[in-house]
Amino acid sequence: MPNIPDQTGRRIVVTGANSGTGEETAKRLAGAGASVVLAVRTPAKGDAAVDRIRREHPDADVEVRELDLADLGSVRRFAAGVEADDRPLDVLVNNAGVMAPPQRFETADGFELQFGTNFLGHLALTNLLLPTLLRAGRDGTGPAPRVATMSSLAAIPGSIRFTDPQWERGYNGWRAYSQSKLADLLLALHLHRLSVERDWSLVSTAAHPGYTRTNLQSAGRSLGRSRPVRSSDRAFPLTQAVEQGAEPLLYAAVGPAAVGGAYYGPSGFGGLTGPTTTVSVPRSARSADLARSLWAVAEDLTDTRAPA
Repeated sequence: MPNIPDQTGRRIVVTGANSGTGEETAKRLAGAGASVVLAVRTPAKGDAAVDRIRREHPDADVEVRELDLADLGSVRRFAAGVEADDRPLDVLVNNAGVMAPPQRFETADGFELQFGTNFLGHLALTNLLLPTLLRAGRDGTGPAPRVATMSSLAAIPGSIRFTDPQWERGYNGWRAYSQSKLADLLLALHLHRLSVERDWSLVSTAAHPGYTRTNLQSAGRSLGRSRPVRSSDRAFPLTQAVEQGAEPLLYAAVGPAAVGGAYYGPSGFGGLTGPTTTVSVPRSARSADLARSLWAVAEDLTDTRAPA
């Protein structure tokens, strides 16, 4: 979506906004006039991202707030702060993530790091911010509030290990990553179903970035290693820059023609690169019962609930 509609007067939260697709999304939204909250684990990195954004958009309305999705206490504090602002929240962009650590790490609450960060943290944040989001749609005069959640091509081979979702046995970093990104897609799809069932003025969408060159490919795999892992250039012809890779998420977040329950991604070969299009939900994510069961488990694990 090269031309983002005017976002003046709208407030948007972007998680993981200090680098990669998150920073690009925050920059483009701020450039279109939105008031953007950069929700980041390390405020100093968020401040550096704000500096980069303001080099291109000197009048950008951007602020940094601390959010560690691997700590439910941090998630609750962040959500409470947004609610205390007593301002409508128009869009929540669930973007942050960690990919394929070589060994099993746990969040502050004892969850496997990827399941806890990529999925449980975002589900808890979504549930806690839903009342604020739903207030933004009450007057019916503007676009409905929206939740856009970033999934991945890794969701295609993913499965939910209900008997061991925390990978306490036989940890495999890539399979655990696939589970977490499938869970993100199921989150978006079930939230759409909830919005229909409960007659909410809310649009829930999902996106994936194809194969976009960011530090995601190396940061997670570097955890626990004495030397950082470098991203490989061997797939370079089938990758794209972050400016293109953020397009599906931007479309899911503010595209005027985006619809609830839809999934957006690149249109090129294998969904790796190219302009944004509506993509098919993979077979792994098509079961409404699976999504409903996972949502119920996640609400119990996070002790959060969507509004009735």
